[in-house]
Amino acid sequence: MATEIEHKFLVRNDDWRAQAYASRDFQQGYLCGDGPASVRVRIEGEQANLNIKAARVGTTRAEYEYEIPLAEAREMLATLCVAPPVLKTRHWVAHGAHTWEVDVFGGENAPLVVAEIELSHVDEDFECPDWVGAEVTHDKRYYNHALAFAPYSQWGA
Repeated sequence: MATEIEHKFLVRNDDWRAQAYASRDFQQGYLCGDGPASVRVRIEGEQANLNIKAARVGTTRAEYEYEIPLAEAREMLATLCVAPPVLKTRHWVAHGAHTWEVDVFGGENAPLVVAEIELSHVDEDFECPDWVGAEVTHDKRYYNHALAFAPYSQWGA
């Protein structure tokens, strides 16, 4: 089984931008709302994937990803999603022995910025940069699936 081990954090400031070495625009939509898994179609630049993740909050969960044709992904995003697509720009930032992914959300989830770090094992040590804020790994509101159905801009409403 493929497993994702990931921690999510809020971002305190823009200091990470000077260290970003790559960026890519993403749009992703979900093909189902509830159940034991989230099923999404994602376009990253000119690549597309179908992704299935266990619908559980925490640092470790099952994840499967399959490349699909870009034209089919565009069609799925336009016709099959059960919520508006999540829009974000992902920036890759090297820090210590790891690469951090900083997601700057657009659309209804702006101005949310979340940093993620993927680990190879659960007890792996990692160093948090100064720009990393509170950990939100265990707060389901910050998961992309949740942001599709309850966008950040609506939290205060």
